[in-house]
Amino acid sequence: MGDRLNGGCLCGAVRFSAEPKDRNMGVCHCTMCRRWSGGVYMAVQCAGDVAIEDETAVGVYRSSGYGERVFCKTCGTSLMWRMQDGSHHSVSAPAFDDPSVFAFNSEIFIDEKPDNYTFANPTQKMTGAEVFALFAPNQDPQDG
Repeated sequence: MGDRLNGGCLCGAVRFSAEPKDRNMGVCHCTMCRRWSGGVYMAVQCAGDVAIEDETAVGVYRSSGYGERVFCKTCGTSLMWRMQDGSHHSVSAPAFDDPSVFAFNSEIFIDEKPDNYTFANPTQKMTGAEVFALFAPNQDPQDG
């Protein structure tokens, strides 16, 4: 895509720039993402590194043997889920300055979605097993 977009947290302590792979947004319904974000985790896949202006303002929680969640240490804003080896960054869509540029087109871990909500948008839906088979065939799905 080639365009870097800016974003930040609720309190302004964290500012970042990232290059989305495309203008699509997906949501994750897994239990960990729902607890971490307070709802579904709306994310944008980004190419390369996410540049954070002040790394001391972010906290990192290793949520599995391969993934970690990045957040603002001051206000708690969920900023991104990333692979510990840096090979993948899913940045919180609402953390971008203009999240309206992203089209909502996919849902993952649909098998963990509670029955009390459903999105009206037509989306590609994948179960947790399908996600692991496609993106991480050597990872344990129970290791989130």
